[in-house]
Amino acid sequence: MTLPIGTTAPDFEAETTEGKIKFHDWIGNSWALLFSHPKDFTPVCTTELGALAKLKPEFDKRGVKLIGLSVDPIDRHAKWAEDIKETQGAAPNYPLIGDTDFNVSKLYEMLPASTSGDPLTRTPADNQTVRNVFIIGPDKKIKLVLVYPMTTGRNFQEILRVIDSLQLTAKHRVATPADWSQGEDVIIAGSVSNDEAKTIYPQGWKEPKPYIRIVPQPK
Repeated sequence: MTLPIGTTAPDFEAETTEGKIKFHDWIGNSWALLFSHPKDFTPVCTTELGALAKLKPEFDKRGVKLIGLSVDPIDRHAKWAEDIKETQGAAPNYPLIGDTDFNVSKLYEMLPASTSGDPLTRTPADNQTVRNVFIIGPDKKIKLVLVYPMTTGRNFQEILRVIDSLQLTAKHRVATPADWSQGEDVIIAGSVSNDEAKTIYPQGWKEPKPYIRIVPQPK
């Protein structure tokens, strides 16, 4: 039920806490992180929105715009922000979509197309599938999808790590190994022949197996 990686992120118009947006225009030439919540005033999501607000400078450094989503209306988002600031020490400093017609949730296949009615009468359990993270590139393609259960808070350090990998591998023909962090060795992409690799990496590489060619992270 989830949109595949590599497909174009659906465009949409929506009301947010920072005014009406057209999604692709709002992204512009940046990267974007769209993350969704089943309901306002839910405990795990409250911690997540506060954590992300504190980490916003890290996303800014990477040229990543943040935008949240809940099916509840904008006025409830504003009241929720007060709780988030009080309990987490930081209020959202990025827009939150009020997806009261479920349009975005349906476009991104987080809710069935048949979903309708008053969002305020729906419980968090009714919307439990609205717990996704989408990372979208400047080309408007979906680069990563993560889906979390309601009981597990998102790890934003991992999301930053993934963004570092995505941005590095978009620029250089490399891949990142398990548990890779910024500055560590990388793997030459399989699409690069040995002849090409000798030109790109004249200093050579480590090769524990012919299909594993390890080099320092490109600058």
